[in-house]
Amino acid sequence: MMSKTYGYIRVSSADQNEARQWIAMNGKAIPKQNIYLDKQSGKDFNRPQYKRMLKKLKSGDLLYLLSIDRLGRNYEEIQNQWRILTKEIGIDICVLDMPLLDTRNGKDLMGTFIADLVLQILSFVAQSERENIKKRQAQGIAAAKAKGIRLGRPPKPLPENYHQVYQRWKSGKITGIEAAKQCGMTMSTFRYQARIYEKVHL
Repeated sequence: MMSKTYGYIRVSSADQNEARQWIAMNGKAIPKQNIYLDKQSGKDFNRPQYKRMLKKLKSGDLLYLLSIDRLGRNYEEIQNQWRILTKEIGIDICVLDMPLLDTRNGKDLMGTFIADLVLQILSFVAQSERENIKKRQAQGIAAAKAKGIRLGRPPKPLPENYHQVYQRWKSGKITGIEAAKQCGMTMSTFRYQARIYEKVHL
């Protein structure tokens, strides 16, 4: 059976740009149907497209990655997946931005030793970077809260007629459903806003 060439692309979220990885894969003339893309965190390998690719890979196939952190960002998980891919399935892997991580080269003992050493260092760096990002995010959130900065989407202003509608509802002149309708809200939103309104104004 003829060996096939594959590419794997990963970005951490839907709004990140994967263009650089696509350009790298296109430069290797990989068939488009053999390129798998996940828009998901690299903390583990529970990713739909990665799993689909794994089922397709056969011994002798070649997998391209732009960088090792596109495979993942968890030190132990990267090591384990690398072993599954290269030893259990028997494919070759080429990490484009790190020529030493090309299993087609240096199949002798020294070449394998160097590749394993580089992999350990890079996967450790990938996890360390992920942990540092999380730490910086937590510190940023804590600093913002300390300054009284409100995080998340700003609350929508109440409609201009809210005060009058609230008074009519509170006095029993209209039902909650009618009050919510007049304010252009769902019933649950109207009641939620009423609780906030009462805390501030009563």
